[in-house]
Amino acid sequence: MINHAFRDEWFSNPRKNFLAGLTTSFALVPECIAFALVAQLNPLMGLYGAFIICALTAVFGGRPGMISGAAGSMAVVIVALVARHGVQYLLATVVLGGILMAVFGLLRLGKLIRMVPHPVMLGFVNGLAIVIAMAQLEHFREKTPHGEAWLQGTPLMIMCGLVLLTMAIVYLLPRLTKAVPPALVAILGVGVLGYAFQLPTRTLGDLAQIAGGLPAFHVPTVPLDMETLRIVLPYAALMAMVGLLETLLTFNLTDDITETRGQPNRECIALGGANIVSGLFGGMGGCAMIGQTMINLSSGGRSRLSGLTSGVMILLFILFLSPLIAHIPLAALVGVMFVVAQETFAWGSLRVLGKVPKQDALVIVAVTVVTVFTDLATAVLCGVVIAALSFAWQHALEMRADVDDGEAGVRTYRPHGTLFFASAAHFQELFAPATDPARVVVDCRHLHMADHSAIAAMESLVQRYDKAGKHLQVLHLSSRSRMLLQRAGVDVQA
Repeated sequence: MINHAFRDEWFSNPRKNFLAGLTTSFALVPECIAFALVAQLNPLMGLYGAFIICALTAVFGGRPGMISGAAGSMAVVIVALVARHGVQYLLATVVLGGILMAVFGLLRLGKLIRMVPHPVMLGFVNGLAIVIAMAQLEHFREKTPHGEAWLQGTPLMIMCGLVLLTMAIVYLLPRLTKAVPPALVAILGVGVLGYAFQLPTRTLGDLAQIAGGLPAFHVPTVPLDMETLRIVLPYAALMAMVGLLETLLTFNLTDDITETRGQPNRECIALGGANIVSGLFGGMGGCAMIGQTMINLSSGGRSRLSGLTSGVMILLFILFLSPLIAHIPLAALVGVMFVVAQETFAWGSLRVLGKVPKQDALVIVAVTVVTVFTDLATAVLCGVVIAALSFAWQHALEMRADVDDGEAGVRTYRPHGTLFFASAAHFQELFAPATDPARVVVDCRHLHMADHSAIAAMESLVQRYDKAGKHLQVLHLSSRSRMLLQRAGVDVQA
């Protein structure tokens, strides 16, 4: 059984997985360089981080086929830290953030991602698809003596032509053959075309110098005191939260696409360990990357081999192959990422906006917009809060009571629903102590008490009838409800 599972995770269709990993590695390079520049770091730090995190999560993680690396969401978190305190504090933050991620997994909290509603997932996917597409627009700008400006004239025409050619190859090649990933053919084909005709267009080599040596072990040179902890802990906690959120959401998406189930806690532990190693070897922090994961999956990458290939190829680019990949036009990678954005966006969510409940439509739109204009952590938090409040409101409206005056001089209430913070006020409105007869029975066989607000509501009900000088009898409490009341010291007459 173990050998069979091992073969499936590593050696199922090795050729297809190797080619998928190779394709994904080309898409990782410009993203990691760009994210490093956003964080005001040496681009090699982004590439080292991509190599370490991608390779280690592929080998030890809980989700074969998912690609992790130096992600943009992490880069945005650390910009202020790098500007104020420097690179060494960043590396310490990456190590501490990795420890927090690993602890999250060791505590088996990965299952909490199940609490993220489906509309939040749709908003997350749509928001990141838009972010991926918008990020590519930066490659249509160039530096001039007066600052950055949009490309014009011949450079713009060549850029657009190569982007469209790349997209056409990716879309049309699968109709002819599925032997090789269309994105790989598009990248290499456009690269050869640009080099052969010496087209005046920007290449990977124009982004940054990516040649370098092996990453070296280096303990961050920061004081080991409480002041350092005070500086790095907030950034590490935010980095861990953002990284875990993006990883687990991408994890769910990968599960859905591959129709298999991974191990979220194992993925969290592996991601934490990879970030620790990255920080100790001079790399950026990172997490799952939805764009590169989609490229890998669409290219046929399903096993750990695809992720490991991506990571190892990044290292080979740094050590040996930088002169070759430096000639790849950025337009080829932009075209691939535009296709990824189009395929990532959940277009079906637009068709169902008018069919699903309004609160779910609001969540989809809100998470999409907040993801685009702020960050993933804020977007998911907003979506979960909106969904939770909406659920609580709808659940509270289900509180009702049947009233039975069949026995002379006795009124029986039979409340139905869940008594909790959102329904407590409505629960109180169901009763009329002032006009009820001298004896009242509350039959709780259909009532579920959920929280402290439920205890307070029941205690208040008893006091209202006592104040009115009437006898209230509470029957058929569940064992859990009775225990809640007894622990709170609330005495009801059963």
